Amino acid sequence: MAFGAALPLLEEYDYDVREIEGTIPAGLSGTLYRVGPGKWQVGDTPLDCLLDGDGMVSRFVIQNGRVHFRNRYVRTPQYVHGLSSSDLKWRNLGTPAQRARLPWPVANTANTNVSFHAGDLLALWEGGKPYRLDPDSLETLGEHDFGGRLKGIGMWSAHPKFDPDTGEMFNFGTRLFPTPGLYCYKVSRQGRFQRIADLPIRRMPWNHDFALTAEHLVFFLDPIQPDPITLLRGTMLDALRYHPEHPTRVLLVPRDGSRPRMIEHEALVHLHMTNAYEDGSDTVVDFVEFDDFEWLKTSSRKFREPGALRTPPSRLMRYRITPSKIIRTELASFAADFPQFDWRRSTREHRFSYATGNPDAGAGGSFGSVIKIDNATGKVTSCDFRQGDLPGEAIFVPRTPDAAEDDGWLLLVGYDETEHRSRLVILDAADLERGPLAVARLPHHIPFGFHGGFTRRVARHGAP
Repeated sequence: MAFGAALPLLEEYDYDVREIEGTIPAGLSGTLYRVGPGKWQVGDTPLDCLLDGDGMVSRFVIQNGRVHFRNRYVRTPQYVHGLSSSDLKWRNLGTPAQRARLPWPVANTANTNVSFHAGDLLALWEGGKPYRLDPDSLETLGEHDFGGRLKGIGMWSAHPKFDPDTGEMFNFGTRLFPTPGLYCYKVSRQGRFQRIADLPIRRMPWNHDFALTAEHLVFFLDPIQPDPITLLRGTMLDALRYHPEHPTRVLLVPRDGSRPRMIEHEALVHLHMTNAYEDGSDTVVDFVEFDDFEWLKTSSRKFREPGALRTPPSRLMRYRITPSKIIRTELASFAADFPQFDWRRSTREHRFSYATGNPDAGAGGSFGSVIKIDNATGKVTSCDFRQGDLPGEAIFVPRTPDAAEDDGWLLLVGYDETEHRSRLVILDAADLERGPLAVARLPHHIPFGFHGGFTRRVARHGAP
């Protein structure tokens, strides 16, 4: 039997949520956007991998103690093709195509993250251009190339970063062909696009995320590379190999486009960054580090099995990059991922971090808790959900724009396996152990998703 959170949701809904337990905080008003795979099939042909499902955006409008829900699929070519055909026309990251002969392009499923910037709501994937959506109706407006400035295949990663002082959005894209390299971009508060770096990189690895400081884009390029022979015969996921004999390369790319700096470090494995900042002549960056890489490929392949969504033992690490060396410090040990923090602290030192998983690294990495780490004291607290509950990534929302760093709420979309339903959960960020302040229960489930964000802009839920 398939794990319930891996079952598809084929319907698109638009309704007021009627079943709310507790009280939604009076000061909480805005829109939470989430995205993830909504179905793993093209027509009636199944897709093998968690990463391959068609992107479905969920929108929760919170206002006056009420919640309105809407979901829409991103109208990508694969999604539209699957409405009338079961032929796998494109390759996927983990599912081979029936007709495609070249390793690229891969189907852009727009299923990994969603961002709101300069009035544009973008559904993101890391192997192509973003898709622009109407922030009210979630109607797909088409691929977005920033007025023609995002050229070619237009790699645009799923994890852009935002400077709260300048209002700029930064991102990167990787290329494997014809010459390996890395593009770096920035988009102004008004939406003006600029490429700030084009860096040829020998043995360019697969890289999912980066961090931003007031001066740099910070990359930890782990030695995870596609094997070219396997890539020609199989899929990108099958082709990825971890080479611990090679170093992780730490790359500091100046935001002004000047010469970057690269430092080698012993090989490590990570997926998501937390935050970074400058401290005098040092650059400091935090992220979750894992023991191995194969868990990602395994969990992606077996995601339909109960208990498959797990992470191996991991730790929240802090790396201090000095002019002469790199200093490594462990902040907390757990089995978790989806690290988050107060986005207002982006590019500057932050005290509190959040993650989803298990606070006890030795007990296995089932996604059963939301974890809070006090980076100053090392104290770890959590909100632990009952067996069968699956909390997603927790997004911090400050009580007011100028509230203290920990004064606000954590918003997450969780799945209740016993009822096969999903719910919006609101936690007090300052007191996770108190449990949910409010739970808005949906009458249906939402398949397991990835990332999202919150904006104080209240979407018009009456839009067609």
